[in-house]
Amino acid sequence: MSMAFPRPRVLPATIGVMALLMALKSIGLMRALTTGDAVAAEPPPAAASSPIETPPTPAMATTATPRVPPAPAAVAPPPVSDAERSLLLDLRHRRDLLDARERDAAQRDAVMAAAEQKLAVRVAELNALQAKLESLEAARQSHDSANWTSLVHIYEAMKPRDAATIFDALDMQVLLGVLDRMSERKVAPILAAMQPERARLATQLLAELRTRAVTPAGDKPPQSAPDPKG
Repeated sequence: MSMAFPRPRVLPATIGVMALLMALKSIGLMRALTTGDAVAAEPPPAAASSPIETPPTPAMATTATPRVPPAPAAVAPPPVSDAERSLLLDLRHRRDLLDARERDAAQRDAVMAAAEQKLAVRVAELNALQAKLESLEAARQSHDSANWTSLVHIYEAMKPRDAATIFDALDMQVLLGVLDRMSERKVAPILAAMQPERARLATQLLAELRTRAVTPAGDKPPQSAPDPKG
């Protein structure tokens, strides 16, 4: 007698397996979402401290500034020897001396210019004073000449004997001035009427006066004898 086994049902078993798989998958998704939210809330420390430099793209590399080579280091000057240092110091000293002499020369020129200006002003003042003195002297001489001319005319109008009497007692300087300005025609009779010694002395002194007027300054005229009657 054969035993009959019941035939299994495939469809309900398949549906149960699929339901189980979907439940497991849902649990995994929930865990993944929970873990992702926690990670997103806390930023990674590496990203906060130092950002990662992105390598330049080919487009950025083409537009970047060309790199300038570094400048060469300055060459140190050669050391100065003692002879060169001494020569430089000597040249500097000479330059200072020349500058000092130039300043002194400029000061002397300024002093000389000021002195020349003062001297020019003084010379102008002296020239003006000289011109004034010459004018005064000319006026004095003209006045004296007018006085002498008037006095001469008085004695020429007198009689020779009257004029001789006055001349015998007249001061010798005044007598010589009058006789020197009188005409020879008027003087001769007056001298003849005067005392002989007085007439001789007056004639001698008058000759010396006229000689002195035409004698150079270096020559000495002959000395005259003193007037006994003053």
